Amino acid sequence: MIDFIRIPEERLKILKKEKKFKDRLEKFSNSKISFNEDVQIKAEDVLQLLSVKEVIKAFGRGFDFETALNLLDEQFYLEIIEVRNFSGKSENRMETLKGRVIGSAGKTKNIIEKYTETKIAIYGKTISIIGRWDGVVKAKQTIEMLLSGSSHNTVYRFLERGEGEKIG
Repeated sequence: MIDFIRIPEERLKILKKEKKFKDRLEKFSNSKISFNEDVQIKAEDVLQLLSVKEVIKAFGRGFDFETALNLLDEQFYLEIIEVRNFSGKSENRMETLKGRVIGSAGKTKNIIEKYTETKIAIYGKTISIIGRWDGVVKAKQTIEMLLSGSSHNTVYRFLERGEGEKIG
């Protein structure tokens, strides 16, 4: 089976340059990957093909290669949130919203990752999450609260519920 996926040019250049990434992914997934203006994936099994496609999609959304490789494990999921769904067409508003999710010196992003046991990448017009299902769901809810205008304190309280730990 063959499928294609398009990722941002700057991420594709990294993938082409770092041959070891491609080699490791091919080895772990028993697939064959080639590059043109997009990424071509060949695999014997449709599930392998879809898993490799998710890894490459995650890399294209700004995750480092090691984090993206987690998606070969069926317990891990990728969720992509389109920031423009919360900002309208305003580029300035989109940047402001991404900044709310990042927080001062990355504090908010780090807290969300810690409390949900996920990894978050903010790249282009998207915010992406990789983790186990329950963590991804909670991280998505938290991020959508921030994008919808909830205060950081409200979001931190939401994360603390059930955790028994204070965010400081």
